[in-house]
Amino acid sequence: MTFNRFIAVIFVISLSPLTLADGNSIGKIYHPYVQLLEKEIEYAMLYQRDNDMAIESGFRHQLGYGQAFSDTFFVEAYIIAEDNYGESSKIEAFELELKWQLTEQGELDNDWGLLFELENEREDNIWEASTTLIALHEWEKWILTNNLSVIYEAGSTIDNEFEVAYAGQLRYRNIASFEPAIELFQSQDTSAIGPTATGLLRLGGGKKLLWEFGVLIGVNADTPNTNWKLNLEYEFQ
Repeated sequence: MTFNRFIAVIFVISLSPLTLADGNSIGKIYHPYVQLLEKEIEYAMLYQRDNDMAIESGFRHQLGYGQAFSDTFFVEAYIIAEDNYGESSKIEAFELELKWQLTEQGELDNDWGLLFELENEREDNIWEASTTLIALHEWEKWILTNNLSVIYEAGSTIDNEFEVAYAGQLRYRNIASFEPAIELFQSQDTSAIGPTATGLLRLGGGKKLLWEFGVLIGVNADTPNTNWKLNLEYEFQ
């Protein structure tokens, strides 16, 4: 599949009868690569604030551990917690991910991967399963990463349904420790865009720290006005 055809697929699916994924979908944008023997500890935080308080402000935290089982498969498990104003922090969900690198880096015009996720929300016992197509395209000093997800939600307190969501990042290859980017998130209750920055710090002995920080601005009534995101990944072998 060429890059232009991939963009066409995104457009067609966005017009299909599937609903877009609900909830605040701002989070990590996945690249398709898997490194053999790699292990990681990951922490992600999202803070959302709405100026008129029509949407509840608060934090979402994710703590995960993952490791590669080959040069193509990577598995990671997460604990997800939330704390809103006036409430103490509590564990909301558990999530399991499997990433599958489909092509070698530079083998095709785009680098491809698939991500499979299974999440359980404890309080309402809602299950969510998703498959995400990952495409990464490089030209000169620019890198465009697209994540297109098809999601199925099921539970006794919701309507069982299929949904779609999109996340994209356009990043400028500056220096390894600092690369500016712009990100876009689109789902049923999320429409946001804003600047981010990422970096890689090598710690020696095969250890490294990847960081990402950004602020996404909500552009519809269902998205909080301001969404701060932070992601830290400590990788080792």
